[in-house]
Amino acid sequence: MTRLLLLLLGLAAAAVVADDVMQFNDGDFDGKTASHDTVLVMFYAPWCGHCKRLKPEFEKAASILKNNDPPVILAKVDCTEDGKDSCSRFGVSGYPTLKIFKGGDLSSDYNGPREANGIVKYMRSQVGPASKELTSVEVAEAFLAAPEVSVVYFGEDSKLKDAFIQVADKLRETVRFAHSVKAEVDEKYGYKNVIVLFRPKQLHNKFEPSSVSYEGAEEKTAIQAFIKKNYHGLVGHRTQDTASEFVPPLVVAYFNVDYVKNPKGTNYWRNRVLKVAKNFEDFSFGISNKDDFQHELNEFGIDFAAGDKPVICARNAKSQKFVMKDEFTMENLETFLNQLSNGELEPYLKSEAIPTQDGPVTVAVGKNFDDVVTNTDKDVLIEFYAPWCGHCKKLAPTYDELGEKMKDENVAIVKMDATANDVPEAFNVRGFPTIFWKPAGGSPVAYNGGRELDDFVKYIAKEATTELKGWDRKGKAKKTEL
Repeated sequence: MTRLLLLLLGLAAAAVVADDVMQFNDGDFDGKTASHDTVLVMFYAPWCGHCKRLKPEFEKAASILKNNDPPVILAKVDCTEDGKDSCSRFGVSGYPTLKIFKGGDLSSDYNGPREANGIVKYMRSQVGPASKELTSVEVAEAFLAAPEVSVVYFGEDSKLKDAFIQVADKLRETVRFAHSVKAEVDEKYGYKNVIVLFRPKQLHNKFEPSSVSYEGAEEKTAIQAFIKKNYHGLVGHRTQDTASEFVPPLVVAYFNVDYVKNPKGTNYWRNRVLKVAKNFEDFSFGISNKDDFQHELNEFGIDFAAGDKPVICARNAKSQKFVMKDEFTMENLETFLNQLSNGELEPYLKSEAIPTQDGPVTVAVGKNFDDVVTNTDKDVLIEFYAPWCGHCKKLAPTYDELGEKMKDENVAIVKMDATANDVPEAFNVRGFPTIFWKPAGGSPVAYNGGRELDDFVKYIAKEATTELKGWDRKGKAKKTEL
């Protein structure tokens, strides 16, 4: 009976959250968007996998933003049913598509994060002033109670305040700003004519201050630099929303990070990382939920992490990857970081086994890449592909034929499965197939030519370091003497 009651209560709570997202259709779309100052609309299709993944995050954000000051409404439109005309009218061509409406009019496309906290932060930045006025001690306390970093100016009008407001306007999509307008607020917090960065309560620790004051010049760039340097603290909470803000050299502890359900357990491990991290100023540090970042763990060769203890992965300044193989302890982490600092560790390289080369196209993997591409005395044309890619499969017979054509030339025709092997940073692979030309002793250049055999031959004939035996520089076949 108790179990059934809990189940019903859970279903009721889920229904309340879901109800916070309004459903619009063609008949009421204009009226409903016009009745609210700011609305974020998700145009979706019920069968869409990306929409299904976004749905719970969208619902969580809706339950928070409805109580925002001013409120932000989240709504959805089914493009396969009674929202077809609205989707067509606003140029929806893929799912999900998110757009921001203000006062009934389309304001802009939504280009923010796709997880709840990121949606909340982004949409809060779209309403009201860039910096919130703290009109009383109660308002200030409520503002600083939020589980986010807050940057506040205390004091009177000044050049510093003017610069602060300009920075707030520029960074409003990623940082919360406020300024006091009452002397009682300044007196309560003990600040006057100063900018203060407050860290959220759940990140307070004994290894760094819970707030940091800005003591620089009255310049926007200096204030921005101060915020960037201090925003995440010594060991930041690295989420899907903020991951791009943590750059190498970087050390990340992956475990069951959860500041909603288990803040005490999360900080138990974070504090142990902090105690070691304070002695390694050359690295940035972060903690990440291991489930949210399983794709990253895969890149380090880790298919499963239990999450009960941190798994430590790192990138050095060259973005090479390293994994702490020993079980997490503070002593093992310190040893790992010392070895990493001293260049004593072997980088982790994702690679298939080196294959037997028995075809017209040389196969590169992570372990032999330098031999067949980087350090060879041949010019190289290399294709980065994915086994599931239809365009790659279509190209394969042409690429094999090209390999046969070039087998007697000082040119290597190479391919590499970029999903199963690490791709060096110099080769920027963003889709499949991606093709690069690497002249002997030179730097790689993206190949953007045609995909027919003759296109490849003409390109290689023109770009080859040494003129080809079988073709002139214009790609015309040379006559063979009898």
